[in-house]
Amino acid sequence: MQKVLSMNTYRASTLGYRAFLPFKRLFDVVASLIALIILLPVLLVVSIIVAIDTKAFPIFVQLRMGRNNKPFKIFKFRTMLASAPADVATSKLSDSDRYISKIGSFLRRFSIDELPQLINILFGNMSIVGPRPVVLTETDLLELRTRNGACSVRPGLTGVAQTSGRDKLSIYDKAKMDAFYANNLSLSLDFRVLVLSVGYVLRSRDIQEGSTASVEKNSFEKERSA
Repeated sequence: MQKVLSMNTYRASTLGYRAFLPFKRLFDVVASLIALIILLPVLLVVSIIVAIDTKAFPIFVQLRMGRNNKPFKIFKFRTMLASAPADVATSKLSDSDRYISKIGSFLRRFSIDELPQLINILFGNMSIVGPRPVVLTETDLLELRTRNGACSVRPGLTGVAQTSGRDKLSIYDKAKMDAFYANNLSLSLDFRVLVLSVGYVLRSRDIQEGSTASVEKNSFEKERSA
């Protein structure tokens, strides 16, 4: 597991933390609006391709856990067939490949399927940087996040965990990094995560489809008994 960000790099003060929140929200609104306008032709083309590939409505709507453990509806390009189990994280599926559509694999590899979440950011459900929102059935990770305060910030399009191991991380490490972000919110941290995210997406780093249940279970039990 690669640790890109040192867990002792940032120490945001309470005053700095509060002062940064309005700026962070303003940046989210402006950036997501500009991105939606610029990417509109791309979004339309991808929508048509996805609809043809999956023979279903191209936008997938799913309940995810948001800030302060309040569920919200997330938007994604559909990358899985209608036969895929509902409200189950891909990481929990032992045979995820059989459910991912032909074009879906490409979209997931370069995180193109996440682009509709720019709407979620504009609406205030999400931020550009923050802990990734997870499905409500990922109770182990949600419990850890609640315990360490990671649920106190808006979930993000990208985050510390997504640039420090991504799918290869255990839920214990994900929750730890999510808490680190929530407790050390700052402009410098957001900027560094964004820069690292570009490289991660372009090189499709640390993507792992399918179940990692055994690793996650051991990590969760370790944290729970601590």
